Amino acid sequence: MPSFNAGTSVRVHRSPVKNLFRLIGWTVTVLILLTITGWETLAVYYSNLPDGLRLPGSIGVALVSIGTLLKVRPVGISISVFLCFFLFVILWFLPIPPSNDRDWQPDVARLSWAEIDGDRITVHNIRNFEYLSETDYTPAYYDKLFDLDKLEAVDVVAVYWMGPTIAHVFLSFAFAGGDYLAISIEARKEKGEGYSTLKGFFRQYELYYVVADERDVIRLRTNYRHDPPEDVYIYRAHHGTIENGRRLFLSYMDQINALKAHPRFYNTLTTNCSTNIWLNTRVNPDHLPFNWKILLSGHIPEYLYEMESLDNSLPFPELERRAHANARAQTADTAADFSLRIREPGK
Repeated sequence: MPSFNAGTSVRVHRSPVKNLFRLIGWTVTVLILLTITGWETLAVYYSNLPDGLRLPGSIGVALVSIGTLLKVRPVGISISVFLCFFLFVILWFLPIPPSNDRDWQPDVARLSWAEIDGDRITVHNIRNFEYLSETDYTPAYYDKLFDLDKLEAVDVVAVYWMGPTIAHVFLSFAFAGGDYLAISIEARKEKGEGYSTLKGFFRQYELYYVVADERDVIRLRTNYRHDPPEDVYIYRAHHGTIENGRRLFLSYMDQINALKAHPRFYNTLTTNCSTNIWLNTRVNPDHLPFNWKILLSGHIPEYLYEMESLDNSLPFPELERRAHANARAQTADTAADFSLRIREPGK
């Protein structure tokens, strides 16, 4: 029978698998805590605090969070205090209210709205600016009556400026007689304010539906934006019946009326151009399922093609080539039949 010395310590050896899982668990925990710290720091910096308080406030939040994790012990209490502080920041940040009353850039200064009388819909404040350059323009708007019975098609417009992964996507509704109404869901910017993907996560922009003539919203991108240049592709949607298109148009009208009465925030990830299109399509019982390609919006035309919502008689690369509208738009320029000419079959 072996004997043991009472003074001899016994070393406990963990298995390599347990050590690996322990390391993974701590790594994930640290990454989560750092992500939370980064979010709450940026939330304070991109908040409605006065300019002189935002930077010191965000630094203070970061120091409190990191200091809590490093100094408070035991670790369980440290993380509990950290999470309580995070909850406090969330409860302070989320009630920040959106507003329609700011000093807006001229291109988003007016809100559109619609009078709905059965199938007859009068859309007010349709944007149709006269451009000399991207930033030099004469504001102009008009009102127009649309008859839903004359809706013929819905087109998907995809605009690329930074590679194939990300695109700005919007819809254009085609009515009999060559009438088109384009509706582009965007971030509403104040004077002197640029667009920032990062700021878009932190309630810095209101949600805005640009309701426009195609000679404005498409020609701006094909003829006047050069830094960087933008490539515009126009696809005819084939999914479902024209009744789906009518329900979708009414959903858009309901949204622009709702935003006029109750503003909402834009969000880079959850409330942007592509996610809002998908949310609006849910008025149709056979709407397409959500897909990761909706978030990586440059892939939306490809996704629609895969779901047979675009013309499948052509290989997608050929369909894409024919959908490219820049050259036709630059030739049509100010022509009254601009919308028809940019849809002439590609050669």
